[in-house]
Amino acid sequence: MNIYATVVLAAGKGTRMRSALPKVLHPLAGAPLLAHVLKAIEDFPLSFPSLDTRPFSHRPVVVLGHGAAQIEAGFAERCLYALQDEQLGTGHALLAAQAVVEALHPVPQTVLVCYGDMPLIRSETLARVLGEHLTQQATITFLTAYTQQPSDFGRVVRDASGHVREIVEVRRATEEQKRINEINSGVYCFDRQWLWPTLQALPRNSAGEYYLTDLIAIASTQGRAIMTVQGTIDETIGVNDRVQLAASEQVLRRRILERHMYSGVTIVDPATTYIDDDVRIGRDTVILPSTMISGKTTIGTNCRLGPGTVIEQSVLGDGCIVRTSMLEEAVLEDDVTVGPFSHCRPGAHLAHGVRMGNFAEVKNSYVGTQTDMHHFSYLGDATVGEHVNIGAGTITCNYDGVRKNHTAIGAHAFIGSDTLLVAPVTVGERAHTGAGAVVRHDVPPGALVVGVPARFLRMVESPEHASVEDGQ
Repeated sequence: MNIYATVVLAAGKGTRMRSALPKVLHPLAGAPLLAHVLKAIEDFPLSFPSLDTRPFSHRPVVVLGHGAAQIEAGFAERCLYALQDEQLGTGHALLAAQAVVEALHPVPQTVLVCYGDMPLIRSETLARVLGEHLTQQATITFLTAYTQQPSDFGRVVRDASGHVREIVEVRRATEEQKRINEINSGVYCFDRQWLWPTLQALPRNSAGEYYLTDLIAIASTQGRAIMTVQGTIDETIGVNDRVQLAASEQVLRRRILERHMYSGVTIVDPATTYIDDDVRIGRDTVILPSTMISGKTTIGTNCRLGPGTVIEQSVLGDGCIVRTSMLEEAVLEDDVTVGPFSHCRPGAHLAHGVRMGNFAEVKNSYVGTQTDMHHFSYLGDATVGEHVNIGAGTITCNYDGVRKNHTAIGAHAFIGSDTLLVAPVTVGERAHTGAGAVVRHDVPPGALVVGVPARFLRMVESPEHASVEDGQ
């Protein structure tokens, strides 16, 4: 069995970010930089065409330094951890993981190494590097890319036969070497038995640090097998400052939008649409311009969202329409319509077929099936039954200055315009309130109350017999 361990180097201070937050925790498309790298590691394909069986992997080992406690708290048991007490270069960082890797059971034959600030690396690309390394039984296999603007990337130097001789960092490169357009991408596979003693013997460079790139020249001098795999230039982008963070964001968001469009989602204007990586959207849903969808949001089929809609950490069923509104930690069942200019705050749950008009708000409330909630209304800390009419301007007065209180409205009730429901209060099934009523006491089922404060007027024979006093 081919066994490997993945080591993610994430110990850098990230001083160019100018931030108290560790670099690898900076958010990108709704998740920290490091989370994107870990996802690529965890999403390896089930099979490797070049291998008889899928390689076995341990949990990734993350090498920490600056902000170690904060990073470890954020990812917990998702990873194993090693500590680089003093940052003396990438070679020194990898050596800090030796004890953790060697303690794994079964002991890995191969060590796959990548950086925690490379959020654009693809799972398929990592798998190609690993597959090539194992197939060729190489000492080192690393990822390269070609670009016409090599910038500050290390250059891959080859001999006349095309064999890799070394990686030269740009600060040490000659003018001729700077013209090389094959660059090092920062993803490596190493033979474990060769790696550790070679790292321990690695000399410091002129900067007083130990670089992983220097291992290439050592392996070449020893006549070891060195293989390369070609990737794309965008996967090599490392985030060292906020300009590079924004550049990575653009690339990743384009990938996300393309993934949804290829899966059957219509995105009318990709340039103004923002969708986080964890969002799931059903086919034939249409997303209109200036819409933002974030967090672990799930959206069903045949929905229509936008324009100018914001959805955060919510669940939407099939056939929902949300026009120019905001949803936060809300649940919309099938065929719900919201907006325009309405707000579902955390805890809002709109059941099947609810119609929520414009300039309305729901917070921490359940609204029953086929209920109509008209414009300029607020429901907070409430439970509303099915087929209820919530008249325009209705407010649940849920806060008494000390605590939040609950309002219950029974099925088929009719709440007239501008009704104030002073919680805690219950309106019974098929009860009615008149326009402008201030309801301070429970309303019996089937009763009509009117006035300020609301008082009993009469019993309503049936919901079809609403009179003009009902306020609609």
